[in-house]
Amino acid sequence: MNPLLDGRPGLARVLAALDGEGEEARIVGGAVRDWLIGRGLRSDIDIATTATPDEVTRRAHAAGLKPVPTGIEHGTVTVVAQGEPYEVTTLREDVETDGRRARVVFGRSWEHDAARRDFTMNALYLTRAGELVDLVGGAADAKAGRVRFIGDPDVRIAEDYLRILRLFRFHAGFGRGPLDEAALAAAIRNRAGLDLLSRERVRAETLKLIVAPRAAETLEQMQAAGLLAPVLGGTGDVSAFARLAAIEAALGMTPDPVRRLGALAVRGEDDAQALRARLRLSNHEAERLAALAGPAPAPAMCEKGQKAFLYRMGREAFQDRALIAFARSGAPLGDEGWRALAALAADWPIPLFPLKAKDFIACGVIPGPSLGAALKRAEEAWIEAGFPMDAPALEEIVAGALG
Repeated sequence: MNPLLDGRPGLARVLAALDGEGEEARIVGGAVRDWLIGRGLRSDIDIATTATPDEVTRRAHAAGLKPVPTGIEHGTVTVVAQGEPYEVTTLREDVETDGRRARVVFGRSWEHDAARRDFTMNALYLTRAGELVDLVGGAADAKAGRVRFIGDPDVRIAEDYLRILRLFRFHAGFGRGPLDEAALAAAIRNRAGLDLLSRERVRAETLKLIVAPRAAETLEQMQAAGLLAPVLGGTGDVSAFARLAAIEAALGMTPDPVRRLGALAVRGEDDAQALRARLRLSNHEAERLAALAGPAPAPAMCEKGQKAFLYRMGREAFQDRALIAFARSGAPLGDEGWRALAALAADWPIPLFPLKAKDFIACGVIPGPSLGAALKRAEEAWIEAGFPMDAPALEEIVAGALG
């Protein structure tokens, strides 16, 4: 029995509709790899089939499923079953590539379909009956943590230069031991191809790479090979990155790609702006990086000052600056001061300023610039007083702001 069908009635329905009557369908890629090495079941499952997109669509309709033409030019139809989407792609063969995209034709050969994929561990198939089909030695590589190109590494990279970054991303996520020597050598030889890629594709691959389990040591290898600077536009601070990753792990935090990018490549606002352009970052991502340019909180500050800092900056910006400052401080992972600062950033309930415009209007302040100035003075006094909420303290702050 196919282990990936357990608890997935929708997947069983899709395979039942596509597998048979002269056509074959198999689960392919990451879902098979992850199951094989004990990573559990992925939420996204891809299916490869001998059926053309038109035939996939016809069969899906006949089975009461919903086909969505999400990538017809690439042979992909997303079939929705039991509320879950499954990407179904017709077997393909590359007939022309330019390092950024490939022109493909549909085929019926599983060998040819496997040969056009990037790494051996990603070219594994699982039949509807649960038989593992390995045409390129991917099972052994996946179990050994060996990220190896299918065929000639130079040819695979020349088909799509993004595979240089994917090599490091998959090594950081699934590799054990050193990088495959042939793959690394080919990546170095073809590094000029990185400049041909769209910034959006480089951004997406980079953000996935830097949150992978072995990201720190993989980035060290990229730096040593001269492949990190072409991505970042400058030398990365891999040491600070490694320290931040260790701090996140010690504090039980989920890796944050934007914060990690900041530790790796942002020392000032100019760095943040350069990264925004180079990686086509979203507005929010760019704003987070730009916020790193200011002063950072530190354990030496009194608790009152730390809370004032947190209130003014907001939780996310405070946490970013505090954790990166911790990483660059060289302090031990168990340092109590830095840990207390991190706990404050995560747990302190930031209060809302309790005074409103109506409180000052009731005291005779006319709406306009003078009202805004009074509110500002009151808020600063409230922060300085330690965020009191009791009525007498608030009345005193209002009186002081009016004076």
